[in-house]
Amino acid sequence: MAILKDMHVQYITDESGERSSVILSIEDFETLLEDLEDLAIVAERRDEPTITHENFKKELKKDGLL
Repeated sequence: MAILKDMHVQYITDESGERSSVILSIEDFETLLEDLEDLAIVAERRDEPTITHENFKKELKKDGLL
């Protein structure tokens, strides 16, 4: 997950010195987009039923994936 303090953020300020825009590297911007997409998926799936870790491992073994 992206952490703002690790990004090389530059700010554009207005005439009164208030921050009005942000400049990010393409890499940092793409990282933020990926994080937003991940969070959107989590939000969409929040009401789905869950299974235990043990049952998940059993399913993976049954399917030959583990």
